[in-house]
Amino acid sequence: MIAGRFVTLEGGEAAGKTTQSALLARTLTARGISVLRTREPGGSPGAELLRGMLLGGSIDWSPRAETLLHFAARAEHVAKTVRPAIEAGTWVICDRFYDSTMAYQGYGQGADRGFIAAQIRLLGIDPDLTLILDVPEAVAAARMRQRGGDADRYERLDAGFHARVRQGFRDIAAAAPERCALVDASGDIETVQAAIVAHIARIPG
Repeated sequence: MIAGRFVTLEGGEAAGKTTQSALLARTLTARGISVLRTREPGGSPGAELLRGMLLGGSIDWSPRAETLLHFAARAEHVAKTVRPAIEAGTWVICDRFYDSTMAYQGYGQGADRGFIAAQIRLLGIDPDLTLILDVPEAVAAARMRQRGGDADRYERLDAGFHARVRQGFRDIAAAAPERCALVDASGDIETVQAAIVAHIARIPG
């Protein structure tokens, strides 16, 4: 059986990752490709429990502890969901993966980036393609206001944090051009979708 592929969507708050992952899954399914959509933190029962701890906001974690919790959830997610699906020939589309930890904890919260990079290497899996959806802070803030609802712990952090996260993602994209594609996500949904579908052609096989 031919192995599946692993595509991750990254970016700051209100970049449109959830919307675009759904549209990408629909496009691939229409081409006859088996697709699994998942998310981080979460994506498996144990990882979803950790998601509630990380996003709920009741504990002010130290940056290193928060980093390790994300990687604990990620290791469980990879073992129980991502790797089995890929090995079964399914394309996995994941809303966030390890680049979010580097951007949010490394750039945003000041956790040791070398330590995060070491955890990434230990994980032993890399996406075939990472789509980094980039939006200016003002556009993201306006979208969050329009979205309404209860904000999670990261969404409630200040503008300086979100600016550092955005720069982190841009640096990640620049450092790994063979894996990452920086997508201008400030336009309408259809324009962003078309750019994403064009990048899918980069995946070999």
